[in-house]
Amino acid sequence: MPASKTPLITLTKVIKKYPLGDGSFYQALNGINLKINQGEFVAIMGPSGSGKSTLMHIIGALDTPSSGKYLFRDRDISSYTDDQLADIRNREIGFVFQSFNLLPRTTVLKNVERPMMYAGIGEKERIDRAMEALTLVRIPDKANNLSNQISGGQIQRVAIARAIIMDPSIVLADEPTGNLDSKTAHEVMDFFKALNFEGHTIVLITHEKDIAAYAKRTVRLKDGVIISDIKK
Repeated sequence: MPASKTPLITLTKVIKKYPLGDGSFYQALNGINLKINQGEFVAIMGPSGSGKSTLMHIIGALDTPSSGKYLFRDRDISSYTDDQLADIRNREIGFVFQSFNLLPRTTVLKNVERPMMYAGIGEKERIDRAMEALTLVRIPDKANNLSNQISGGQIQRVAIARAIIMDPSIVLADEPTGNLDSKTAHEVMDFFKALNFEGHTIVLITHEKDIAAYAKRTVRLKDGVIISDIKK
C-alpha cells in the first residue's frame, strides 16, 4: 500500500541536549528537520553516538526536544505533560525493542494484552484481539506458553503482536533483530514488510545494511545531523 502525502510526524529544528553534570551539555541532536508520512517504511541508520536512539525516543514520545517543534498528526506535542505523552504512546505508537521487554513469567497472551489493559478494554475483547494478533504473526499455538519458554524469534513475534494490538499510527522498531540469528532476523523483517504493506507506518532503527534494505527510505545520521535521506 503506497504511503500517503500527509505527514504523520514533522520535526522542525529539533535539538536535544543532555546535562553532563559540570555545567556543560552534550548535544545529541543538532537541528533535525524530518517528515514521515502515513504508510512509510523508514530506516534510520548511523554509527554509535550519531543520535539515532535519541531521535527514536523523541519520535516515540519517550522524550521531548530541548528546542524545536514536534508535530504528531498536526498536534504540537513538544510541551505535552508526561500523562499526555503516555496516552499517545499507548494509543498511537507501537514499540519493538532489541531486548523484547516482555514479562518473563507471564503468558504470551497476557503480554500481548497489556496495552489494552492500560486502555481499559474489556477482557473478552482483549483476548479476541490478542489472538488475532498472534495469528497474524503465526504463533497462536503459543498463547498459553510463558514468554520465557519460547525461542528468541518467537519472543520477537510476540513483541510485534503487542506493538500492533492497539492499531497504532506508527510502529517503532529499535534494533529489533539485534539478538536474533540471521535467518530469524529476516523472518522478523518479513513481518514488518507485511505490516507496512497493510498500511502501518514503520520506523526502524538499525546499523545493519541488510536489515535497512527492507525499508523504502533510509535516513542517515552523523553527530546529531541528518547527512542523507534517500527514497527507493
